Amino acid sequence: MSELLHFSENELQEYALLIMACVYTLRIIWLLHFKAGRERQAPTGQFRTNTNKGIVYSWMNIAMPWAMESTRKKAFFYAQFVVFHLGVVFAIGLSFIIPYAPGLLESGILTAILQAVIGLAFLVSLVRLYRRITDKYIRAISSPDDYFSLFLLAVWFFFAVFAAPNKPEQGEAVLLTFFILTAFFLIYVPFSKISHYLYYPFTRYYFGKTMGYRGVYPLAKSKH
Repeated sequence: MSELLHFSENELQEYALLIMACVYTLRIIWLLHFKAGRERQAPTGQFRTNTNKGIVYSWMNIAMPWAMESTRKKAFFYAQFVVFHLGVVFAIGLSFIIPYAPGLLESGILTAILQAVIGLAFLVSLVRLYRRITDKYIRAISSPDDYFSLFLLAVWFFFAVFAAPNKPEQGEAVLLTFFILTAFFLIYVPFSKISHYLYYPFTRYYFGKTMGYRGVYPLAKSKH
């Protein structure tokens, strides 16, 4: 392993993670300065629920496609969502496995699973990029950051697939590109729209709290 690859897999990732952690810490501190307003009405709806149940239900909503009409009627798009985000998780996991637990990749099964999931995520990213370019409604609400992020994610997934076997002796170009892209994303994400996941726990907390207070969350099961 060359010194450049060793630096890319270790120190570069650590510096990038430190920068990411600092930016996120500052953003969370700033976010916590804003307090949710008090409810201006008495509790309404059925008394089968409360604020705590509403909060938990709101947090879990992302894993309940049947709870929202948009995902219930468009299961294929929800499947894309799951595959895409699993690909992100697996690719990030790979960036830790290679430098800190490379022995795990000696298992052909694990490597195959990583490549399969990340490969599917790569295809989904291409589909999403195509839709964003060709659909006039999505294009109208898209920013340059949306296109840039999707394109780079697609490239990152592509190199992650071929980096998974972790064979530097067969050439370091793929591994170097994968880790340099990973470090770039770690620094870039906190400043981009990709960081929307940072707000998910907070926004769903306040939404679930309000809906639970009003007796709406969790949603009542239909009797029909």
